Amino acid sequence: MKIKTKRLVMLLGVGLSLSWSGVSLSQTEAPQQLPIEELRLFAEVFDRIKASYVEPVTDQKLLEDAIRGMVSGLDPHSAYLDPKAFEAMQVNTSGQFGGLGIEVGQQDGFIRVIAPIDDTPAHRAGVQAGDLITKIDQESVQGLSLNAAVEKMRGKVGSQIQLTIVREGVEKPFDLTLTRAVINVTSVRQRLLETGYAMIRISQFQNNTFEQLRKGWDELEKRGPLKGVILDLRNNPGGVLQAAVEVSDAFLKEGLIVYTEGRLPNSELRFSASRETLNADLPMVVLINAGSASASEIVAGALQDHRRAVVMGTDSFGKGSVQTILPVGSDRALKVTTARYFTPQGRSIQAEGIKPDILVEDARLTSIEQPRSLRERDLSGHLDGQTRGQSSEKEDSLAQKDYQLYEALNLLKALSILTPNQG
Repeated sequence: MKIKTKRLVMLLGVGLSLSWSGVSLSQTEAPQQLPIEELRLFAEVFDRIKASYVEPVTDQKLLEDAIRGMVSGLDPHSAYLDPKAFEAMQVNTSGQFGGLGIEVGQQDGFIRVIAPIDDTPAHRAGVQAGDLITKIDQESVQGLSLNAAVEKMRGKVGSQIQLTIVREGVEKPFDLTLTRAVINVTSVRQRLLETGYAMIRISQFQNNTFEQLRKGWDELEKRGPLKGVILDLRNNPGGVLQAAVEVSDAFLKEGLIVYTEGRLPNSELRFSASRETLNADLPMVVLINAGSASASEIVAGALQDHRRAVVMGTDSFGKGSVQTILPVGSDRALKVTTARYFTPQGRSIQAEGIKPDILVEDARLTSIEQPRSLRERDLSGHLDGQTRGQSSEKEDSLAQKDYQLYEALNLLKALSILTPNQG
């Protein structure tokens, strides 16, 4: 059978030339030579599918699917955004959207959980960083693009969805049923662990994260002078780059925070700290884990390189690439990886992650039963004690509930003892 490819090759040639002209090429730069043989191959495949597929397929669907495949084949974070996906992307950075509250990527054809967002249906149902979602409502996700899988997980608020999960250390896949909700993400939470020792939890970097951080810091200082702070970035999937820069700047007096390198001139950026800070001297511990990605890795890396904080926990996710939204038409866009992040000392975050200064795995403490020893209070006629300071009951409770946070608090106390009094 003779394949009629000439018209299609000409059409594709025009389309590709237009797309190349959309990239910032200088007027003196020679146009890219198109691979004619590969275009002929594409056209032949296109015609064979049109003629042979079991059901009729429109030209529009085949070409859009080809674009999706072309972009998704680049890396797990590049994607073609159709009108629905483009709108959803714009909503996500505002801090309110509908769904499950889960940041995902793609791995081996399945959907990998980067991190659940605090106080969302995914978090409450027990979804964990590193989980693989193999089915959505009993339908396999293999073969689905990441955007298509995300679209399936979204739906009407109040409706239920079933996820089939494969988890490391669990013998068999299991199902979780979640109820979709409007996700109102509070980016920053803070609390005092003990007098003078605070924890600031950032669950996601949004446009207003720094404003929330500043308000939270003011509330903490109203409760008395601080001796140290823990910045908890565990299971923080990232978010807005500028927010990460502002949070880093809040604890640094000067110096480079992060820089990017890419092929396009406008992809090479450098962000440095300003003189205005919330506090540049207070002892500080940063908690990270495998769910800490992207913007949270920028913050951890900057504070670590400047020796501003001790980073504790486990290796971070390693998502150190920059995605740029390139509009295509009025309601579509390409999300394309255009650069890589580097820490102030030139360490690449991509596929490497941030390694903690002190490795502390998540663990559960169990007490060891021991024969009861004779103590002073057991002696006849002993003097009564006068309790001063705080009981260790709160510490024991924290050790049981969150071992990494407990160890971070212990380290913070040691740092505050060794640091000259800033008050």
